[in-house]
Amino acid sequence: MILLGLTGSIGMGKSTTAAMFAEAGAAVYDADAAVHQLYAAGGKAGVRLAPRFPEAVGADGSVDRPVLSRLVKADSDALAALESLVHPLLRAERSGFLEAAQAADAGVAVFDIPLLFETRAQGSVDAVVVVTAGLEVQRARVLARADMDAEKLALLLSRQTPDADKRALADFIIDTGHGFQSARNQVAAIMAEVLQPGWKPT
Repeated sequence: MILLGLTGSIGMGKSTTAAMFAEAGAAVYDADAAVHQLYAAGGKAGVRLAPRFPEAVGADGSVDRPVLSRLVKADSDALAALESLVHPLLRAERSGFLEAAQAADAGVAVFDIPLLFETRAQGSVDAVVVVTAGLEVQRARVLARADMDAEKLALLLSRQTPDADKRALADFIIDTGHGFQSARNQVAAIMAEVLQPGWKPT
């Protein structure tokens, strides 16, 4: 089974592209969705985080992400503590996903990880797919969101690896700035290539 890491900056169309990979027959793991599930009421994260971050965990076991974020920013040791508690849960989630994908005989598994490079997760996949679009396309998409403005966008982008750097590190690039069908064609081409017998990234 070929493992692909899928990433891209905000507004580039990564989530839509992940859905296209699923339509093309790949098993897709959504890292953000996995975190949301762990942090939800009854999720596995609440029990683990409560002793270290009691203010961020509700009575139902749900984790309040804004509160948790403030606690981490206010304590230099808190981020390391948080990662030591949550990362084992995420590794278990990924392992379960891979087992299910292998049982389903999936030829390709795609890991949709927004901070793939920032968390140095590219070493755990066979190849990296970066989703991109022109700067004006990106800004128009993001600023159309109800909860977004130019200042917030600038802050988010400052925390992410620049798009040009991501593209330089990619094995494959999907440009979503030319419409859905173009993106689907690019996804199909990648799937066809990596499923060739003996394929290895260049």
